[in-house]
Amino acid sequence: MQQVSLEIMEFIERNILPKYNDFGKSHGLQHVMRVIDNSIQLAHQTGADVNIAYVIAAYHDLGMSGPRAIHHITSGKILSSDNRLKKWFSDDQLRIMKEAVEDHRASSSHVPRSLYGKIVAEADRDLDPETVFTRAVEFGLENEPTKNKEEQWTRFQKHMNEKYSCNGYIHLWIPGSPNANNLKTIQNIISDDELLRTEFERIYDKEIVE
Repeated sequence: MQQVSLEIMEFIERNILPKYNDFGKSHGLQHVMRVIDNSIQLAHQTGADVNIAYVIAAYHDLGMSGPRAIHHITSGKILSSDNRLKKWFSDDQLRIMKEAVEDHRASSSHVPRSLYGKIVAEADRDLDPETVFTRAVEFGLENEPTKNKEEQWTRFQKHMNEKYSCNGYIHLWIPGSPNANNLKTIQNIISDDELLRTEFERIYDKEIVE
């Protein structure tokens, strides 16, 4: 089983991962580490190059330093313009890596252009129910802090239905990934307004206290 190059890992841990400390809880260091771990597992499952998958995951949300709506495009530009990566990857590999980062966004209207795009897109959809609900509440509190509790609930419920419900826009790209069962659990909770409200209340109250 291929392991991530220690040289590449040291570079990423020193120069890239610290940038995520500026992005808040919902897209911060804990999130990118989950995406990295998921990407490595999926690379092993699919036979993809683990170093390529690792670096894509590490760069995938760097564009959060700018407008969120285009963060996937900005992240791709950051990766492709980082000449330090040429030490380990060819121009063709870097093009694929840039495209994969661009294709990772859940609301993307097209299928990722490569296996690596599917890997990071799937890895980014860390569909552990607790993680999904917590990140959604955190994002609302971070980006719309003037909203009161009821307004945050309305935003949370709308987001859950638009993204994760049976009619939501989220797509899973790799058959047999751990996400399928988790998504079904999330959809069952979303379909029950009382149960979804209970999850929101529990997480919201915890985040406010913290």
